[in-house]
Amino acid sequence: MAQFKIDRRALPRHIGIIMDGNGRWANQRGWERTRGHKAGSHAVRKIVKACRRLGIEVLTLYAFSAQNWGRPDFEVKALMDLLAEFIAREWEEIMERGIRVVHLGELRRVPSEVRKRLLALEKASRKNKDMTLALALSYGSREELLRATRNLVRRASQGKIEPKDLHLATIDKALYTSKLPDPDLIIRTGGEMRLSNFLLWQCAYAELYFSKVLWPDFTANHLELAIADYQHRKRRFGLTDEQVKNRITSRDGSNG
Repeated sequence: MAQFKIDRRALPRHIGIIMDGNGRWANQRGWERTRGHKAGSHAVRKIVKACRRLGIEVLTLYAFSAQNWGRPDFEVKALMDLLAEFIAREWEEIMERGIRVVHLGELRRVPSEVRKRLLALEKASRKNKDMTLALALSYGSREELLRATRNLVRRASQGKIEPKDLHLATIDKALYTSKLPDPDLIIRTGGEMRLSNFLLWQCAYAELYFSKVLWPDFTANHLELAIADYQHRKRRFGLTDEQVKNRITSRDGSNG
């Protein structure tokens, strides 16, 4: 596949990826689903490297949803083992490339050894500034919003916040992503066309890109194709074309 010409001056600041298709990729080959997840972990490495090379500021990967706990025990264990292996294998390169790792989600159900490794990497990489890799692990957007609501209600019951003080920014600050910009581009691989409880609040104005390529086969070229498509979209944020044009002109100082 040929590379696609993308404008480095107009890159999405934050890309989120729903990594779908590992199981189907394995099934097509007559293999166990766990082999698909292992192949998917190698795709993760390639895409992280590609985003770092391109200069993407934030990459969020939907690694394991809150609903994935309902999968067969052997598959859940395989996924957790792969995460532990990924952390061990990529630790050195993550540090060398200046990547900050953060997690999004509820870690209490994550096996203690995996949780310790992830938190250790998060702590070790906290001062890295070249790119942020956010791992959505045991994550669900509805669960995230419920957690934020409970926290705000608790603060209100303690007299620390009044209803009149609630704003959109108040909710933003109560989410796991409080220190991250909203995603500009959401990519889903595997051919399905839904968000599956991923960053529902944050992606209100994100551009959505659906690829039929199964995640283990998703390459840097596929990523660049998605970015090229994104760069041909018109992002209005509720405004008209004329308003957007005037805003850009004013910002660039080209209106005299």
